[in-house]
Amino acid sequence: MAFDYDLDFDNIDFRKNPEKYRVGRGEQGVLLVEPYKSEILAHWRFKTPEIAKESSDKIYQMFLDYKEADDFVGMDMARKFLQMGYTRSRRYANYKGGKKYDKNGELNERHIDDEKAESAKIFEEKWILAREDEDYLKKKKAHQKEYG
Repeated sequence: MAFDYDLDFDNIDFRKNPEKYRVGRGEQGVLLVEPYKSEILAHWRFKTPEIAKESSDKIYQMFLDYKEADDFVGMDMARKFLQMGYTRSRRYANYKGGKKYDKNGELNERHIDDEKAESAKIFEEKWILAREDEDYLKKKKAHQKEYG
């Protein structure tokens, strides 16, 4: 089932109402689902490889903590933030200022930033660990079967 952007995100606590959560595709809902957004976003950074390592380590540890607490929604949100760390770092690695398109909608020239590329690699490693975690995959399947 697709991510439902019509929910009242300002007033839903997804920890108390996990049945309302939908996995969606990729990073859908990553900046909407509370209280997880606020818990994880505070640690999400990728400016330098050192910052990316600290950030991805912290978020991956949060993934493991949510797993320990049997909190699938938290696990999935941590996975999404790790994925977003990778995708945003890649965008900044490929395009100066992270701007893929110019003001006319034309694709900007690629500009490779090795530091951001390294940040992306760091996040990618943790993202892969999370998305391939056997318990995560079982919980994801069960959540989708029960709630859509």
